[in-house]
Order: sequence, then structure tokens, then C-alpha cells
Amino acid sequence: MSTPASPAASQAAPVRRGLRRLVPRSLFARVTLIIVVGLAIAQALTFGAINYERGLAMRELMMIGIERDIASSVALLDRLPAGERADWLARLERRNYHFTLGGEAGGNAPASASLRQFGEAIMDAMRPFEIVKIGEVGHPAGGLEIQVRLHDGSALIVHARRVDMPMSPWLMWGMAVQLLVLALCAWAAVRLVTRPLAQLASAADELGPDLKGRPLDEHGPSEVAHAARAFNAMQQRISGYMSERVEILAAISHDLQTPITRMRLRTELMDATPDRDKFRQDLDAMKSLVREGVTYARTLHGATEPPLRVDADALVQSMLADYEDAGQPVRLEGRAGAPIVTRPNALRRILANLIDNALKFGTEVSVRVQPEAAGGQLRIAVVDNGPGIPADELDAVLKPFYRVESSRNRDTGGTGLGLAIAQQLATAMGAQLRLANRPEGGLEASLLLGTRPAPGD
Repeated sequence: MSTPASPAASQAAPVRRGLRRLVPRSLFARVTLIIVVGLAIAQALTFGAINYERGLAMRELMMIGIERDIASSVALLDRLPAGERADWLARLERRNYHFTLGGEAGGNAPASASLRQFGEAIMDAMRPFEIVKIGEVGHPAGGLEIQVRLHDGSALIVHARRVDMPMSPWLMWGMAVQLLVLALCAWAAVRLVTRPLAQLASAADELGPDLKGRPLDEHGPSEVAHAARAFNAMQQRISGYMSERVEILAAISHDLQTPITRMRLRTELMDATPDRDKFRQDLDAMKSLVREGVTYARTLHGATEPPLRVDADALVQSMLADYEDAGQPVRLEGRAGAPIVTRPNALRRILANLIDNALKFGTEVSVRVQPEAAGGQLRIAVVDNGPGIPADELDAVLKPFYRVESSRNRDTGGTGLGLAIAQQLATAMGAQLRLANRPEGGLEASLLLGTRPAPGD
């Protein structure tokens, strides 16, 4: 008994699906994204660490130098006559501190630890002068006012503030350019690594039924060259095994025709008995099976027929006219409307097998021709009103020698090679053959084929 999902899990599921949609699908994009994001994070951490270290160095430098400068300036003002001190204030002023005569220091005690440390360092350097008050002011930010009593009893206000170490304006641009260079290097490195995988996948996709694809280039890095050599060797071995199997099947099917013909001739010399009729039926079934076996073996050799520009409407109409002449009318629905580039003999054989299969199990058969709106493809469907095929056997019937009928009666079940030959020819010409049961009853066998030459044709 399954337990219902918790509300938190139900809410998290759409979030996970959304995150998965944001992740790139290709390995190249994923690895590049990981490397670039990692480099950006590493640069941000490095920048933060350097900036923090610069701040520490600035504070240490400021603690070591500014308090001594302020203490020296206070000592100088203390030694000057009271009437000359005002003239020296401008000379002693610096970017991060200046002095005023008289008055009282404003503000409250420093709140932050860094300002307290800064103020304590200045006060320690100005001893033995008496520090009357120290306060933090709002303007400028981070500023301190320290009231000092000189030896003659007059008041001196020290206005000091912390000054951060300046940062060059081109630093961020430099880091951005550095990240861009690293991203380009990462892109090139990932492309160098993933390109052989793409080539390997492309070579595997190009393998036809005969398994005679183009060999991969065996140059490049040692790992890539090793993988290419292994793939080429595997391709040759599988192609050899397939050719050997096809040759054996073709040879057996071809050699069986001779004894079948001799046996047929001998039955003609027999007396007209029921046994002779049974022998003839069995011999006809054997002959049909051998003929279909030879045809299937030839289809395993791949697409040797060159693609041609043909009028699909004329081809289908001529085929249906032949069926009508044979007393098996087939209805035509739709039109291609334009010539297509395909292998006409293979297409004719596929449609013939599909129509024969539909006429075997149905009483009303129609061929529907419909151009696809997108993709430059043409769909040709053969529809019947027969019993259909169990859903769990729709894929199995495309295999050789498989028949749905449990009685295995060849009068209705056939040899089990018609749909297998159609499927093999469709694969060889780059088309897709699909079987589906119709909701109103019957079977629909649809062939989706391209109308333009395939790459490499």
C-alpha cells in the first residue's frame, strides 16, 4: 500500500522540474557551465580575500603612521606661541586629519571596535598630553574628534578619520577580462574533450542495417585515437558477423528452391488425390517462405538503391490501380502535392507489404497521404478495419518470423516476414514505420519519410 506524498514533497517536485529545465542538456554545455561558474566563484573569493587583506594592511599602516604624525603635530603646536598656532594649522593638515583651536569635541564614544582601536592608538601616541574627550561624528563617516589639553591649558581638537586604501578603477575590468579569457580557454578545452564523443555518436547514428558506416579518424590525443580504433574494429567485426549471417540465410533460402521445385514436379506426376493437394499447399507455403527469406536477406545488406526524385502521387495511384485490377480495391485519401526524393523500389515494396497485410485481415483498406506541416516529411498511412494487433505485440510483429495468430496457419498468418521486410527497408531509407490500433477498430500502419535527400545520399 503506497503512502501519499507529503505537501512539502509535492511542492518541491515542480521546483526540481524547473531546475532541471534550466540545466543544459548537452555534456559540452554542462561541463563548460560548471567550469565557468567555478572560475567565477574562485575569482570572487580571491577578490574578497585580497580586499580583506588590503584592509588589514591599510589599518596596520594607518595605526603605525598616522598616530605618530598626529602626535608630532600636537607637540609642534604645543611648543609654538599661542599667537602663531593658527598660522600652522593649514600646514599641518592632511587628507585624513586636521586641527582646530578651542572648543569641545562632539559626538559619543566610538561604537565599532575598529574605531575604538583607531582612537586608542592616537591617544596612546599623544601622551603625556591630557585627553579630555573622544567622540565619533557622523560627518565624515568614520570620523573621530579628540579634545586635547595643551601644556598652557588651551584646548586643541584633533579631527581624524580612517581612509580606506583606494582601488584602481580598472581592477574590475581587468578581472572581467581575465574571467572571459579563462572562460574561452575552458570552452576550448571542453570542446576538445567532447568533440570525439560527438563524432563517435554521429558515427554510431550513421550505421545502417548493413553496419557499414564511415570509419572514425584515428588521429588526435592517445585516448581519442584508442577509442576511435576500438570503435572501427568493433564496427568491422559486427559488419562481418552480419554479412556472414546474411550470406548463410540467403544461401539456405536459395538452395531450398531447387528441392522444392523437384518436389513440386513429382506431385504433378501423382494421382489426383487429397494428399496431392495437401502436398501442393505445403510446397507453396515453403516456396513463399523461401522467397520471403531471400527478400529479407537482401534487405539486410542495406540501402543499395540510389535515391531518386519521384512523383509520390503517381506511384501510389499506380499501385492502387494494380490492386483494383486484381479485384482488391483500395481507397486513396489525400495527396502529396509535390515530388519527393526517395528510393522508389523500396517505397513500393514497403507499401505493398503493408497493403497486403491490411487486405489479409480487413475488408476495407485505404491509403492516406498527408504532407507534414513541419520538417519536410510525408506521412503515408495504410488503414484497415481488421481485428488489429494486441498492444503488447505491436513492436514484436516487426520482427522476422513473428506472427500474431496463435494457430500459426500460413493461409492467414503468412510467413511472418512481410512487416519485418517493411521495417528493414524503412530503416535503410531513413524512414519510420509505426503501427497503432485505431480507436474505432482496425490497424493503422504509418510510414513517415523525408521528402529531401538525406545527408550523405
